[in-house]
Parts: sequence; C-alpha cells; structure tokens
Amino acid sequence: MTDRPALSKGETEVARLLWDLGQATVRQVHEALPPERTIDFTTVQTYLRRLDTKGYVDTWLEGRTRVYAPKVQPSTVIRETVGELIERLFGGQTLPLMRHLIEDRGITDDDMAELRRLLDRLEGDQP
Repeated sequence: MTDRPALSKGETEVARLLWDLGQATVRQVHEALPPERTIDFTTVQTYLRRLDTKGYVDTWLEGRTRVYAPKVQPSTVIRETVGELIERLFGGQTLPLMRHLIEDRGITDDDMAELRRLLDRLEGDQP
C-alpha cells in the first residue's frame, strides 16, 4: 500500500480522463468530459489541484497555462484501490470478493473460459 490518500469519485473520473489524454490543461480535461457530464470548469480545476496535492499528477507551467500529466499509472491506482477494498470489506481475503462479483454481476461464457485458462496457468506455475 501507499501513503497517498485515496481518490474520490470525481477525482477518479478526472484522473481517468487525464490518463487517456496523457497530459492536458484544465480546459482540455473539461472538454474531454462526456457531453452528458456537466461539471463546472472550476470543479475540474479543483479536482486536478487535489490530484496534484495527493501526488497523483505532475504539473508545470507552459507560459501562463498549467499543464497536468499522470504521475501514477492506472494499474497502480487500481491495485491500491482494490487492495484497500479487499482489506476493508473482506478482511484481506480475495475469494469472497470474486464470489460476490460473479454471483452479483454474473459472468459470460467468454469470461468463464478466460478464468479457466488463468486458473490452469496459475496451477501450472505451482511446484
């Protein structure tokens, strides 16, 4: 785990846009929001500042414009967030989470086949 504070829902949404863009200004992130998502420009600016304060992005000035870029990869944020969720809700046990996801959300035949391949591969890695 890390000492970085967790992301709020809004911060995560803005971080995902920034990951897709690579680097961007507040305006570029704001314009990348889906049309049905009406967030004020200043709210996007606040989220980006929080991401910077929390250590998730780098920022610099180009002229008078602040530019933001991801400092932490999405896979790292996913690993940290899921790890914290598993600890908090399932006492560190992964199987109850997997069971919940499959029973609550279901699983397609393709996903089931991929899961079987993964399990077969993992079993093959054991001594």
